[in-house]
Amino acid sequence: MAKSQSSFELLITMTFGLAILLPVVVIAFLQLSNSNTSLSSAEAQAASSKLTNVAILVGTEGPPAKQLVQINMPPGVQYIYVGTDKNLVGHEIIFVIRSPSGPSYITSYSPVNVSGDLGGEVNPGTYLFNVSAESSCPTQPELPCVYISPVI
Repeated sequence: MAKSQSSFELLITMTFGLAILLPVVVIAFLQLSNSNTSLSSAEAQAASSKLTNVAILVGTEGPPAKQLVQINMPPGVQYIYVGTDKNLVGHEIIFVIRSPSGPSYITSYSPVNVSGDLGGEVNPGTYLFNVSAESSCPTQPELPCVYISPVI
């Protein structure tokens, strides 16, 4: 009888311990997920700013200026828009980051016209991009722009 009582008491104690520990573990996982999203957003902001700075430099030099730029892509990048959200000539470079609360948009403004198609669902890693000043933009031939394209 004494053995079964001590086993039962131990079982009750372990159950209370797990009941208290389980919410702490869930909260820790949620915080870890939020910190990963914050880190991806910060890395995407750095990548967007780097692309924008190179586009401004190439744009002020004018055609036929070109430059290769190496960008580190963070995890969770769903899409990269250059110019507008339809990849036409515009003034923004937009990284769409996947987050638990929905897509997050990281935007960098460029005073020069920019355009390009950097594609969707980018895997994390290092990529090379060709940034070139064009007197006739490939997406809208009537406008000059800085065209950004991936190096394949």
